[in-house]
Amino acid sequence: MPLDSKYLEILRKNELSEEDFIALNTLAQLVRKRILEVVSKNGGHLSSTLGAVELIIGMHYVFDNPNDPFIFDVSHQAYAHKLLTGRWDSFETLRQSDGISGFTKPSESVQDYFVAGHSSTSISLGVGAAKAFNLKGSRQIPVALIGDGAMSAGLAYEALNELGDRKYPMVIILNDNEMSIAEPIGAISKYLSQIIAGKFVQRIKNRIGHAINKMPNATYIAKRFEESLKLITPGILFEELGLEYIGPIDGHNLKEIINTLTLAKNTRKPIVVHAQTLKGKGYSPAEGNLEQWHGVSPFDPIKGEILSKSSVKSPTSVFAESLLEFAKSDSTIVGITAAMPSGTGLDKLIKAYPKRFWDVAIAEQHATTQASSLAKEGFKPFVAIYSTFLQRAFDQLIHDVGIMKTPVKFAIDRAGIVGEDGETHQGVFDIAYLNMIPNFTIFAPRDLATLTLAVEFAKDFTQGPCAFRYPRKAFLLSEEIFSPTPFNYGKLEILKKTESGILLLGYGNGVGRAYKCLLDLKNQGIDVALVDLRFVKPLDTNALVELAKSHKQWFIFSDSAKIGGVGQILSAFAQDFVLNIKIHSLEFEDAFIPHGKVEEIEAKLGLDTQNLVAKITRYI
Repeated sequence: MPLDSKYLEILRKNELSEEDFIALNTLAQLVRKRILEVVSKNGGHLSSTLGAVELIIGMHYVFDNPNDPFIFDVSHQAYAHKLLTGRWDSFETLRQSDGISGFTKPSESVQDYFVAGHSSTSISLGVGAAKAFNLKGSRQIPVALIGDGAMSAGLAYEALNELGDRKYPMVIILNDNEMSIAEPIGAISKYLSQIIAGKFVQRIKNRIGHAINKMPNATYIAKRFEESLKLITPGILFEELGLEYIGPIDGHNLKEIINTLTLAKNTRKPIVVHAQTLKGKGYSPAEGNLEQWHGVSPFDPIKGEILSKSSVKSPTSVFAESLLEFAKSDSTIVGITAAMPSGTGLDKLIKAYPKRFWDVAIAEQHATTQASSLAKEGFKPFVAIYSTFLQRAFDQLIHDVGIMKTPVKFAIDRAGIVGEDGETHQGVFDIAYLNMIPNFTIFAPRDLATLTLAVEFAKDFTQGPCAFRYPRKAFLLSEEIFSPTPFNYGKLEILKKTESGILLLGYGNGVGRAYKCLLDLKNQGIDVALVDLRFVKPLDTNALVELAKSHKQWFIFSDSAKIGGVGQILSAFAQDFVLNIKIHSLEFEDAFIPHGKVEEIEAKLGLDTQNLVAKITRYI
């Protein structure tokens, strides 16, 4: 049923009565209930967004959104915002194909300021907006909600550094849902923190400033007075950067939130509001720092159990198990992940060897650069990272790894279409951006068995950095279909020969897609050859030249963007070697891929077997 309009009317009131606060607390319960019923059916982010409900209700009461833009960091915690901005009924379609996104999206609502699926961008976006408002002479105030580890990334501090210097009006809500950034000293700390940002003490600060200018001898005393206040509050970091600070406050107390945000708004300065919240608030199985409730598959909300678990091993688990087995006998193997220990499977290795495997928080650049020095010192560093997040370390891949030619091993998880997280998370660009970097070796397994062999090859590879990719869910190709053979540097593998002149050439998970097409074509009486490219850098030029002599139609299968992808790599090779062949790329077109179930998205893109075979038969 739709949300009762009386709650939205309360959010538009100038003053709130006790009855209004009771109604807003009821609204928070209704929002949580709606989130739980939809996420339990569709999957999505749960614990973080449940914890931010009161903060978001408070934001909507105090500020004039969208005039005052709300900028959600990562935005996986913005479900309450969606529900309060005309999407209560359509929330049923969350993360479904053609439904609403799991992240903020301006094309979905004018009250969504920016697309956000990666972390730590909110303060930078807020600074840009504040500059624009200043140039326009507007009194609009950008409001950034940041937390859930996003303060561990350098971009946030780059933005804070400038904001503290420029002093643009902006409110930053630090949603501290795990631990305090500094240990607060009880009620006194809380009281002084709020007083420091209040009008009374601001007037005192200003008067002291004037006094300092007129009475040089008072400088020492004045500075010690202000510093003594800062030192007993947890906001000293922000104060030293030039920002005002309030907190920590109770992030579930609506009266306290609204009063604090009103105070912050009226300062007309850059100010950090530090709010402490409980992840999973209102749903006891998810309450607290439980990583498994951060992002969930459909589950039974009564029992708190995932509805269906695949019996097939995931590529992530096979990677982790393989690396763990090799690490037992090779003490030089070390590993790094950037805030994704369970997502990449590295949590098992961190538990087994805590001195050799590390989670460095949301710091992909740092993860990449430190891996290079580890390699220089004789270790074998594996950087386990999602394709979409490796993009964040592009300069480090060039400057700190590629140029140095250090043998860092990049295990790229979530390669290809990842599904419901949508365009910010699809892993389709890593082949293109890695291929352009000198000294890199790039390869891919086709199934679970060859994934273990890929880990083994990377472990022993010393000629420079290497990267191998694998999908989020099961490989399309079963490991029983073709016998696994070890990776041989720069060599492809012919899986099926034919004299038909038609070659299906797969890379990574694309081999499974090509094999499905091979079976369908066989049923139509069309015989084709199948090759596992294995390496895109370097290419097996000798074998490819030989294949070009008898196979004139090449169809390329790879879970990657067409521009800069495997098809274009092979087209450049064919041009260089003046080969008389026709290359047809069946990769992703030049567009961001929307959210939805993987199978549905593939069908829409024409990448299901039926559509692919139809394309092939049109050319042959």
